[in-house]
Amino acid sequence: MEGDGEAQPGEPSPEEPDSVRSATLETSVTELAEEIEPGQEEGTSDLEITPQEKYYNYEELCSRPFISEDSDIPANLLSLIHSFGYDCGRRANLQLLDENTLVYIAGNLLILLDVMSKEQRYLRSCSGGGIGAIMVHPSKKHLAVAEKGMAPNIIIYEYPSLQPYRILRGGTTRAYSSVDFNREGILLASVGSAPDYMLTIWAWMEERVVLRCKAFSQDVYQVTFSPDNPGQLTTSGAGHIKFWKMTSTFTGLKLQGLLGRFGKTALTDIEGYVELPDGKVVSGSEWGNMLLWEGGLIKVEICRKGGRQCHSGAIQQFSLDEGELVTIGTDGAVRVWDFETIDTADCMDDTGFFEMEPMNELVIGRNVCLSYMVKSSVPDSFIWFAQDSHGGIWKLDLSFSNIVSCAAPDECITLTSSGAKTCTQDPECLFSFHAGAIQGMDVCSTSHLMATTALDSTSALDMGLMGFQVAPSGGLLAVGFEDGVVRLLELYYRRNLQPVGGQNLSADAQMRLKQAFKPHNAPVSAIAFDRNGELLATASTDCTVFLFTVSDRYEPIGFIRVPGPVKNMEWSPPSHEANTLLILCQNGHVVEIKAPDLEIQTSSSTYELCGVPSRHFRFLSIKSRIKRDAEVARRAVEKEKKKKEREERLKRAKDQGRELTQEELEEEEEEEEPELPPLYTPDPPSPLLCSFYTQPGAFWLSMSFWALSIHDNQYGLVHRVRCSHDSQFVLTAGQDGNIFAFSLLPPEDLLAALAQRRAKVPSPRRGIETEKAAQDIEDPNAYSIEMAKQRMELDRLHRVAEQRKAERRMKLADLQKQFKHLLQKNEKLPEHVRLQPVVLNPNPRCPCVVRITMELELDKRFREETEQQIAQNIREARKELAWEGERYRIGLRKLEERFRDSLESDTVTVVALQSQHKISTYRLLALACKFHQLKQVGPKGAKVLRKRWRSKTSTSKETSSAPATTESLPQDVVLQPRVQPPEGSRLAGRQAEKLSKAAEKAEQARAKIQKRKDEWAELLASKPSENCEDPQDVLAIQQAMENMGDFKLKTAEDFTVPEHLRIDAKTKRVQLMALEDQIHRRKMKMNVRIMALRDSKVRLLSWLAEQVQKLQAVQASLAPELRATIPGVPTLLPEEMPEKRMHYTRDMLVRLQTLRAQKGQEKGLLELLSQETEDREDRGTANAPEHTPHIPEDEQSPHIPEDHNLTQLEEEMRSAEEIRLLSMQDNLLRKMEQAVKYFDADLKLLRHEKLELDVHIKMADLQHITLFEELLLLKEFEKRENSLQERLNSRMEEDDLVRSKLEECELQLEMKRRDIAKLQEQEKAITATFLASLGESNKFADFLTKVFKKKIKREDSDEESEEESDWDEDEDGEGSECSYPLDDSVCPPNCDPDLFEVTLQLRERRLDLEELLADERKSLEALRKEHDSLAKKEKIVLNNLEAAEGDLELLNREKQRKLNALDVVVPLRLHQIEYVSNGAVPGKLDQVLVLNRAPLAGLQERIRQLQVEKNHQKERYRQARQQHIQLIHDCKDLEASIQQLEVRCEQLMMMKFGKLDKVTEAKMAMMEVTKQHTERLSRMGSLLAEKKELEDKLNYRQRSIGTQFQEHGHVEEEEKSRLQKVVQTQALEIKALREEIDILSLKGAHVMPPAQPPLLPVPSANPHVNSRTAHHFPVHGGHRSGLPRSHT
Repeated sequence: MEGDGEAQPGEPSPEEPDSVRSATLETSVTELAEEIEPGQEEGTSDLEITPQEKYYNYEELCSRPFISEDSDIPANLLSLIHSFGYDCGRRANLQLLDENTLVYIAGNLLILLDVMSKEQRYLRSCSGGGIGAIMVHPSKKHLAVAEKGMAPNIIIYEYPSLQPYRILRGGTTRAYSSVDFNREGILLASVGSAPDYMLTIWAWMEERVVLRCKAFSQDVYQVTFSPDNPGQLTTSGAGHIKFWKMTSTFTGLKLQGLLGRFGKTALTDIEGYVELPDGKVVSGSEWGNMLLWEGGLIKVEICRKGGRQCHSGAIQQFSLDEGELVTIGTDGAVRVWDFETIDTADCMDDTGFFEMEPMNELVIGRNVCLSYMVKSSVPDSFIWFAQDSHGGIWKLDLSFSNIVSCAAPDECITLTSSGAKTCTQDPECLFSFHAGAIQGMDVCSTSHLMATTALDSTSALDMGLMGFQVAPSGGLLAVGFEDGVVRLLELYYRRNLQPVGGQNLSADAQMRLKQAFKPHNAPVSAIAFDRNGELLATASTDCTVFLFTVSDRYEPIGFIRVPGPVKNMEWSPPSHEANTLLILCQNGHVVEIKAPDLEIQTSSSTYELCGVPSRHFRFLSIKSRIKRDAEVARRAVEKEKKKKEREERLKRAKDQGRELTQEELEEEEEEEEPELPPLYTPDPPSPLLCSFYTQPGAFWLSMSFWALSIHDNQYGLVHRVRCSHDSQFVLTAGQDGNIFAFSLLPPEDLLAALAQRRAKVPSPRRGIETEKAAQDIEDPNAYSIEMAKQRMELDRLHRVAEQRKAERRMKLADLQKQFKHLLQKNEKLPEHVRLQPVVLNPNPRCPCVVRITMELELDKRFREETEQQIAQNIREARKELAWEGERYRIGLRKLEERFRDSLESDTVTVVALQSQHKISTYRLLALACKFHQLKQVGPKGAKVLRKRWRSKTSTSKETSSAPATTESLPQDVVLQPRVQPPEGSRLAGRQAEKLSKAAEKAEQARAKIQKRKDEWAELLASKPSENCEDPQDVLAIQQAMENMGDFKLKTAEDFTVPEHLRIDAKTKRVQLMALEDQIHRRKMKMNVRIMALRDSKVRLLSWLAEQVQKLQAVQASLAPELRATIPGVPTLLPEEMPEKRMHYTRDMLVRLQTLRAQKGQEKGLLELLSQETEDREDRGTANAPEHTPHIPEDEQSPHIPEDHNLTQLEEEMRSAEEIRLLSMQDNLLRKMEQAVKYFDADLKLLRHEKLELDVHIKMADLQHITLFEELLLLKEFEKRENSLQERLNSRMEEDDLVRSKLEECELQLEMKRRDIAKLQEQEKAITATFLASLGESNKFADFLTKVFKKKIKREDSDEESEEESDWDEDEDGEGSECSYPLDDSVCPPNCDPDLFEVTLQLRERRLDLEELLADERKSLEALRKEHDSLAKKEKIVLNNLEAAEGDLELLNREKQRKLNALDVVVPLRLHQIEYVSNGAVPGKLDQVLVLNRAPLAGLQERIRQLQVEKNHQKERYRQARQQHIQLIHDCKDLEASIQQLEVRCEQLMMMKFGKLDKVTEAKMAMMEVTKQHTERLSRMGSLLAEKKELEDKLNYRQRSIGTQFQEHGHVEEEEKSRLQKVVQTQALEIKALREEIDILSLKGAHVMPPAQPPLLPVPSANPHVNSRTAHHFPVHGGHRSGLPRSHT
């Protein structure tokens, strides 16, 4: 529960939480029940507030018609005679008063219906606002009617008198939605609708409120008392159910509400529910299952077996009947369930469902929607009356017995739980009504017949009824629909027909479709017959009005257009001369047209009527105009009044003989008038609802009216009001589905009129039984009449155009035939007479060639005009195709950008020349921009590291090369060539030489020193710091930390991910990009090599072609029998040059068009072009002549004539030439063959490398998949991890901030302590100075001391009180040698004035220091508090930091678990698998552990190490076992020797003492003494600690107080004496304990007391005793020499 609230009885409670509402009550439910006397009848009480016999007058309470003032309309203008409607959509709108009387709500009426006689009685709403809910008292003697309106009441009627018995006021503000009596009938619960949703509990007999509070914040459908648990209520509604309980407390009765929690179940509106005896509640749901509630929670959801719903729709009502649970639903089914099974239902799994089947089932019908049922009041009856939301009241038999035969088993089937079918009494539909808003109503013009249309399932016309009208003949109904169709329906008696083909004519009346037509394309909004019944007008929201002639077949006349959607139409009455139609539009326009002539002829292309006489008027809002006119009139009156007042003032001034001053004249000037209010026109305008004619040329205006609330005031909009044909009855139809009939006759004449005239159904036409049914228009998209006519006209125009085109084509064909005949005649003429054709201006781009004969040309202007027209057509065609061409160009560019530009490398296949081996490149796409952006993150850092490394290396090189440079500089100086001095100055030269040598030596010494310094500096710079660690040690420690210890596996639950192994989405993305980059680079590298191989093949083929030409040249000089076979030169395949496929020219496109035209089929561009290229190459190869290559002259062999008479020399030359040519032929063939073999070998080698690369690429792809899966997984954690990391960072920053503040505070504390210590030292120095100034034996020492130590009130200090300036009495009397009173402000006689002045100055200095010391101590205390708060805050921050680290660690563990769950593909070869079972590799390797070779070798090495350690441990165990055996033997020998020694000892004791000493008892006694000694030692230690603590406290108090003269001496002396006594007592105890310890230690025990520091001297309580006389003796443990003899 969210909270409790209280509300006083009878007063609305304030806003409270929805889960808990409470109210107080002075008396409980039990006390209310006790107020009824035992002998009284149920439902009555002996309360003094409302007497039992009190009744209200119904005539005074019920609502009356409202009549305007000064109206002569009678109040009883209309009297209700019958109600034809039933508000079946209202909840719980069916109650049972007795076995034959049903009661329900219809509009503003409560109808009591006798089921047997069908007689109706009515109760009108007293508020006039409608009725909200009704409920029958359990005794069936009272009826509660909860009304609607402003502050509605609940009226309790007594039955059967129907007198108002009680009135409950103030329960809600607008309307009641539900009421219910408790089981005893004492209390009544009501719940209001919007806006307050107030739940009220009434003591209805007393007409007072018991409890009141808000039920919920949304619509509440139902409230009920629990029949078995007094004081419990339940409410349900939109998306909620709430459980209420009334409990007695010390403040009264409280109403507590618990809101039901749906939990995992979807939120649903709850229409029906039932309270079980044990407190559980079963409710329905929108999807048809039952929900079992317990404790405000859903215990289980009940469905049928197989997961089927209990009902195929919402469950509307639950009822407990004789231990069975009955449910009804919107599917029209009544099902009976086992109550015990539902009460004990529970879910066995996590689904939350419980499956069961109903015991019995009754399906009423397909088009039935049950919403409420009441059981008959007859004892032991199984009859129920049910409310059907589709417009009906049913009588149901729920006995489920097999004693009644089933007349219609297909319509009523009962299923038992076993599945057997049984028959029960058929459901009977007692009454049938409309189930929704009534769209149209009209009356017959010849009889008391009424026809209505509605959008409900009971009407056969279920297509959206809009307009409706009854023909004047009375037997025809014209109905308009939403799709624009108008249907004419005939009404007739079937009994008057002749039976045809065994038809059943038992029905009373029937409607038959006579004709259907579609005049509009929008919903039909109005239909009207004229006064003569010759014309039919239909109107629609498409702003058209269609007119038809009325006959056996309705024929269209035409339509007119109006300025807005039509709302209503009205024909002029017969009293008018002209037959006119008044049309009302929704936008305020009114159009009146004259009825068109029936013989009017419309256009052949449209039905639209033009020239129809019409008048037009538009209604505008006149409210603002009336206000403006009123304002103008008011201003005119005020202006006239002011004018009269001015004239009167002028007249009075003239009579008095004085003239008006200028100021008075200015005041008389008229004030400037404000602007008039603007005219306001509402948009959209107010709609026009109805209209009627009065008399020609006039209209009727009435300011008096008569109003009566009859339909529902919220949703009961009155759609139609009609009078009967004889003007005796008035009928109303509303949106609430109700139809009421009123009589205009007095009550005494009504029965006579009804007896004389009864309704008559028209007789059928002759031959109607043999007529075929009219064809209906079922397609909503069918053409309207106008569209069909326009379509026919358009088709006619098309036919005419096609006919004209055919005639023109025939004429052109005849002319062409004649022209061909003339050409044939011209060809037959002789050549000198024949006219020759000439080709003029051929167009190369045009496939056709124009052949023009100048002599046959009649007029060249024809040709020129034709050429101009062709050029114009070409330009227009180009303009027309410009957009299309641009579109294709842009599309081509997009395709290239998408598929070609993004492709970095296409697939290129290189084929071997002598084998079928192939090698293809990788098809690579260009890397995305994101890749380059992410790639820059890693390389940037690497570059920075490289730069830093290079800078370090460069600086080290510079530093290393610097000494060399400095060392080489003097060498350069020494090696410089010396300039020869002149001969005249040899002496100077020698001296200069000596000086230069000395300088060189000095420079060399200086260079050596500098070099040594640089070496020392470099050595010292390379020296590691004291805290520096050896890198090898660091690596060893790191390796030990990573590989030693108790490490958890990654799959362990408590595995902690190390910092260096933690990974996030960003890092994983970088890894993924790095892998993609590596794959891309390796593929690109292989592609480069393959493309290089392709280029080498191209070069090889060109070289082979050259070699073939050379070979052919050689073979041209050889005899045919000596010529070898020339190998064919291979060609490049299309897949080897794929880039050529993307190149095209205009000629290729023209050729493509030609090929398409020739082939007659649609092929692709590449297919056609490649096919054409192949055909052209084949033709070129077949038709190519033998090519004899040109051979240079120097290479040509000398011509040898083929003469058989050759000389010997010529023959030798010829044979030599043949040998040379054959050698050249063989060399060329060998080179060609060798080049081809080398190329194939290179291709095979590269192919092998590519296969290996494919393996690696496939492995990388598998790794890529794994990384991508990990990235997807890490992305799920990225948001949480970022938030946790930010939280951790903020906690760390906060911790750093708190630590810095704490360190700063500690520093300030230390500084303050130092300052205080300095001030204390200064204070001690001032005190020492004062004591030194007193000297020895100064008789004014005490006086000056008091003056020095006196506290006086400073001017700038308000902290000390005036009492501090007084001297203490003890101080005055103690130690004072002066017997006379002295003033501390005046130097006493015989006292040194300088000493007195010095004393005052020192006192001032001391007081200044004390003030400073007090301020510093206050600051110190504040700093201490701040330090404590910071320390506490640091603990909190540390806890938060640990919590944040823990949360992040939990996230890392969860992330690691998810990563461990990912599958990783590891390809293995057979030689890598060492898992063998029975000598073979098993088929399943799911139990195999995959390891790398290095860890496997390490594990095997570890096995060998463990074996060595095992052998070593075995050896040690063997040696230890031998040693253990030896020790056992030694122990046995020692025990034997001990026994011998004990025997010898006993013998010696007997010899010496004569008896055996009990050594054991002595040992036990010694142990007990030792124990006591230890306890006393611990007690002495605690006493010493307590003493030290007391001394520290005493010293602290003395320091904090300052001096003993600053406090009251008496109290201080007492405290001091008390403490001295305590110290003395402790000293005595310590001394006694030490003596006892020493005594114990002298008894021969080996436990000696610990050495203690010497005790401090004990101060004496007597001040005259000197502390030097108090002696203490230091105790040295274990030595007896320092103790007196008496201690022994």
